[in-house]
Amino acid sequence: MQKKYFFFDIDGTLTDRKTGKIVPSAQEAIYRLQKAGHFVSIATGRAAYKSIGFARDHGFANMVCNGGHGIYIDGVLRENEPLEYDKALAIYREALSLGYGVLCSMDDSQKVYARDFTFYDQVGPRREPTTYIIDEKFDPADWDAIYKLYVSIPEQEEHRLTLRDSLGSLRFVPQYLMYQWDDKKRGILRMLELTGGSSSDVVVFGDDTNDLVMFDPLFYCVAMGNGTDALKKKADYVAAANIEDGIWKACLAHGWFEPLT
Repeated sequence: MQKKYFFFDIDGTLTDRKTGKIVPSAQEAIYRLQKAGHFVSIATGRAAYKSIGFARDHGFANMVCNGGHGIYIDGVLRENEPLEYDKALAIYREALSLGYGVLCSMDDSQKVYARDFTFYDQVGPRREPTTYIIDEKFDPADWDAIYKLYVSIPEQEEHRLTLRDSLGSLRFVPQYLMYQWDDKKRGILRMLELTGGSSSDVVVFGDDTNDLVMFDPLFYCVAMGNGTDALKKKADYVAAANIEDGIWKACLAHGWFEPLT
């Protein structure tokens, strides 16, 4: 068996979405792959601060995070890039001029900054742990970096934001648009540069539409049985559902638990 470079999405792939906990057979599969001598990594859109605890708790020393722009190798954060500053600042200013609230993440943490309560009044509290810092003098132009933007623009009004597509955006809830990196493929390729791996030896596991960006012909792509139809169509192999031991069964079927030769 030749050394492989495995990259696993977290939510819905490694973890049961109902409980948020890692599937026991997936955890055992990770240990077995590492024991066999393979390179094993997480590949997540989550920010570094939101994913490092999970990685450490479950034995991952390597991680692609921050939507492909954060890199951990051997437990050390090597890279963590903010958004393109000028474009992010321009989106912020246009959104405010249109009357929408904007929350700004100025570092890799759960803190968000705003000059008033407009976002909160229009949207309400965010569904994930958030520390709100409201300062009438806040201006992202006074900072060196912008990591994320949350704009309280409803989906049906997105056309009003003329700079909407100048940076990649995601919408997980109807009430607001989120600007953050979303390029796991980029992170995987960067990890290979730093570790000396080859794209032909990469295996990616995913389940949702945000994993489409890493389901590339360069890699061997495994879609979970609980995954979206769009992802399954791009996959080289469709595993059983994650809670039905899909990761374990896929690794076993491909002989990936065998020691490297």
